[in-house]
Amino acid sequence: MKNRNIYWLYLYLIAGIIDLALTAQGDMNMRIYSKPLIIIPLAIYFHQISKNLSGTILRKTMVGALLFSWMGDVLLLFPQLFLYGLGAFLMAHICYVISFKLSQTKPFEIGQVNFIRLFLYNLPIYLPAVIVYYLVNPNLGEMKIPVIIYMLVILTMVTTARERFKKTNPASFWQVFVGALFFMISDGILALNMFFKSFPESGVLVMGTYLLAQLLIVMGIRAHYVD
Repeated sequence: MKNRNIYWLYLYLIAGIIDLALTAQGDMNMRIYSKPLIIIPLAIYFHQISKNLSGTILRKTMVGALLFSWMGDVLLLFPQLFLYGLGAFLMAHICYVISFKLSQTKPFEIGQVNFIRLFLYNLPIYLPAVIVYYLVNPNLGEMKIPVIIYMLVILTMVTTARERFKKTNPASFWQVFVGALFFMISDGILALNMFFKSFPESGVLVMGTYLLAQLLIVMGIRAHYVD
């Protein structure tokens, strides 16, 4: 069964490569067919390999994150639905925050918190977000509040991934953390292209980092609970 499940990953990669090729060619008409196919095999893969987690909140939030990501992928194909696509990915990030929190040892243990040290640990994550916001802010207009909320949520996702350090095995930590970073990079490139300065390579960079992000996050959660 495990060997058969890996074919879903191959389908994910194939769909992603096809969409990247169409993105590089600027063929938006064909991307209407390719982009919606990307996340489906990855969601099926996770659903199949996580049957031992049936009924758990972790499994539900991970599947929810992938389904909201699929919705976001589809909605962002249409510029007039950008805000709805942003909302779908916002929900995906919230689901990932919950998943990252649950996929660690003693997730609800509070203990002593050194806020200064915590801030310094997260500072390398905050700085790029601040720079991106500084660059895009003049052109946000009525999108300012939605973008700020979105940025806060994705920062929460990345910092929650970082906080799993030494609370899970190294493979799970690094895959989830790097995946979360790639997600932030993907969204940052998209924001710069839309609200600061457009550049022709942005589409490939956005999708390339996005594909890596989703794959690494799924494999990282798998490394914590499955096998």
